[in-house]
Amino acid sequence: MPFKALNLSDPVLRGVQAAGYTDPTPIQLRAIPVVLGGGDLIASAQTGTGKTAAFALPILDRLGAHRPGRQPRVLVLEPTRELAAQVETSFRNFARFTDLRATAIFGGVGYGNQRAELKRGTDVIVATPGRLLDFLKERTLSLQDISILVLDEVDRMLDMGFLPVVKDIVARCPKERQTLFFSATVPPEIQAVASFALRNPAKVEIGVARSVTESVTHALYPVSHDQKFDLLLALLAKTDFESVIVFSRTKHGADKIARKLKAANHSVAVLHANRSQNQRLEALAGFKSGKYEVMVATDIAARGIDVAGVSHVINYDVPEKPEDYVHRIGRTGRAQAVGDAFTLVTPENAKDVRDIERFIGQKIPELKLPGFNYNPIVPRPPEPFRPRGSLPGQIRHNSNFRRFSGGRRGGRR
Repeated sequence: MPFKALNLSDPVLRGVQAAGYTDPTPIQLRAIPVVLGGGDLIASAQTGTGKTAAFALPILDRLGAHRPGRQPRVLVLEPTRELAAQVETSFRNFARFTDLRATAIFGGVGYGNQRAELKRGTDVIVATPGRLLDFLKERTLSLQDISILVLDEVDRMLDMGFLPVVKDIVARCPKERQTLFFSATVPPEIQAVASFALRNPAKVEIGVARSVTESVTHALYPVSHDQKFDLLLALLAKTDFESVIVFSRTKHGADKIARKLKAANHSVAVLHANRSQNQRLEALAGFKSGKYEVMVATDIAARGIDVAGVSHVINYDVPEKPEDYVHRIGRTGRAQAVGDAFTLVTPENAKDVRDIERFIGQKIPELKLPGFNYNPIVPRPPEPFRPRGSLPGQIRHNSNFRRFSGGRRGGRR
């Protein structure tokens, strides 16, 4: 079915064609009619299936081609600044043959330019919760004319602890509005949010919420602790890749991996929460353009990178949550393209791997890289027990310790 069959207006259809879209994806086919009809919606689909267009296109159609006033009529909440910037770009691209304006509001940058954009007037605000609340409290912005509210990546917003702020923002919107939830997964907690934000929502679910993209090939690479980085280098050397995202659990770990990859003559970008907004934008732009062949990132980027042509994802560290594995892997194999996902596994990761396999409902094969000189995999010995507050080589002295061990307060003389 072509987009024209979905009854979108001519200016929006022209924007779709100019953006290079041809046929709607399953989530777009099912969600667009619901949004055009004005009903509330909970929609879930895997990453890379076109969720942004599924709400942006019908929203632009409902707004009309011309802008009657200065107050925003649409609010889209995003969990990260990268997602806010990307979704705002999508709105602008789809709306290029209309007079409608979209504005991105997020932290990590100064307030001045964003404040000026709001004063100019806009139709669509795409915002992260914290920065939006700042503008609401200083009364730079009003939500009194919001007719459509979108909560995108709702599960991620819950994971990041945004629920109290989101509730505050929702309460500031008019009660008579259309509300849309879009998410990669729909955990039970979302129902609690939906109960106060939506009214009789339709539900659209494409695929299994816990599934991973079928076009991605998965593999586990067991390795000893001291050979993890050596194996990463060997995988990069023996893999025909276009671009690679390497995921680390921690910001410090990401920086360390990036430094060592640069020393090995790889062009590397880094993306994590401690990077400034300019650094994050430069990293994403360089990765998209091919300036950087490798992006080293923490899980903040698992849903914040929308880059076509990512051929490989390498989990240098096994993710803490099974859901994070799904979101990391979703960075490759997007829009039915093929991709590969490698996970480096050390002995203490056994339980995490079992949890991931149960979550996605499939066994991930274990492989060995041909030609790599593996050391024997020896489990790491457990950390010795130390009383809380003590350090190696120190004895913890306090009155309670001496009292319970039979000594008098102050010790024996």
